[in-house]
Amino acid sequence: MQAQRHRTSQGLEPVAESEAALLANLRAGRQEAFTELVERHSPTVYNLALRMLGDHHEAEEVLQETFISAFRALDRFEGRSRLSTWLYRIAYNAALMRLRKRSPVVVSLDQPDEDEEEFSAPLEVADWGAVPETLLLSGELREVLSRALSRLPENLRTIFVLRDIEGLSTAEAAAVLSITETNAKVRLHRARLALREALTEYFAGAGVTTYAV
Repeated sequence: MQAQRHRTSQGLEPVAESEAALLANLRAGRQEAFTELVERHSPTVYNLALRMLGDHHEAEEVLQETFISAFRALDRFEGRSRLSTWLYRIAYNAALMRLRKRSPVVVSLDQPDEDEEEFSAPLEVADWGAVPETLLLSGELREVLSRALSRLPENLRTIFVLRDIEGLSTAEAAAVLSITETNAKVRLHRARLALREALTEYFAGAGVTTYAV
């Protein structure tokens, strides 16, 4: 299997080599390396914070906190995970602290889910093959998705963002959240079911065929 690659001005560069070079330059204190780290990972870090907090101003603050914390802790980064996974973990913790300040009594999102083998599937699902392409690409559907995602419990929303929006592997997402891969799969399954149910209701209203399961 070929290594995942980043596009550079000289062509395609393997991610592993690119990260190793970037990390070496960061540890050497080169300013251009810090600039590259911020430019490369700011969009994804910001997106995670925004999805968790639902507030642009707070997401910007978490973005700044993440890179400040990363710069201060760089000498403790052992390189066992990708830089992106490490940054996600810092951002997740920063956003989680803000959520806990909003609500003094919350259930820790780091605790394993109870009854993790029990799933509740929606009673109906959409016949996805019957959905017109124009509907799938519509701004209205994107808005429905966004609203449905915002209504998910925080632990389900976060795993969905990491896994299905940002494209982390199950292992990487589990590492960010400090949970087992099994637990990550359970949370993702629940998130997908909940979103599918919300979309099924939308498609039914739009005249798309649904069927019982």
